[in-house]
Formats: sequence, structure tokens, C-alpha cells
Amino acid sequence: MPFAHSDLIEVRNSPNKGRGVFARQAIKKGSIIEKVPILIVTWDEIADSELADYVFVYSATKSSIALGYGSIYNHSFNPNARYDDVGQKQKVFSAIKDIEMGEEIMVNYNGDPDDSEEVGFNVID
Repeated sequence: MPFAHSDLIEVRNSPNKGRGVFARQAIKKGSIIEKVPILIVTWDEIADSELADYVFVYSATKSSIALGYGSIYNHSFNPNARYDDVGQKQKVFSAIKDIEMGEEIMVNYNGDPDDSEEVGFNVID
């Protein structure tokens, strides 16, 4: 599957969260925001690095780094987007609500937008 970077989004500073992904234009519910390849690494390879803060759980011993802006999306228990693993070694980020131009695009790090389980850090929502 070919990958092309999305003109819908940009990375900029997010209040109290560091960097985040923001809409450059209005995005309709159901739209694909971004398709990204992922790289698989072992937890041991990244455990003591800053990279550990930007990975997704892949298995008990492995994690994945989402390229594109995939590892920059911030967490919310009230997200406006979701991510899904599709195909081999790729994620798709899509809008689950209408997103306004300039709005930060947030995903639930648990994968399921309705999952309210703890995520292992203090949540600023």
C-alpha cells in the first residue's frame, strides 16, 4: 500500500501536553486522517529512551512506532479520532466526530475510543 502524507493535519504545541496533531481544515466524521507505516521494535531496545513515550503496545515483548504523525497524537478519554491496525504493519487514523479547523486531534491510547481503563500516566483532558 502506498503512503502519502496528509494535508489535513499539522504538528504544533499543545497546551500542557507538548506537541500534538491539529486539523489544518475541517475534517468530517468518518474521514481517514492519516495512514502510516509502523516499525516494530522490542521493549528492551527502547525501554530507557525517550522513544518509549511514543510507542504503541504490539505484543508482550514488542512495541510499534507509528511513522508520519502517528506517534504524536495525544490521548483523551473523549477522543475525536481513533486508530486501527490494518494490513501488515500499518495504522489508520480516522475521525469519529466532526473536527473543526485548528482543533487538536485526540485518540484514546487504549485503542477503543470508549475504553476508560487507566493508561499509565496522569491524564490532562
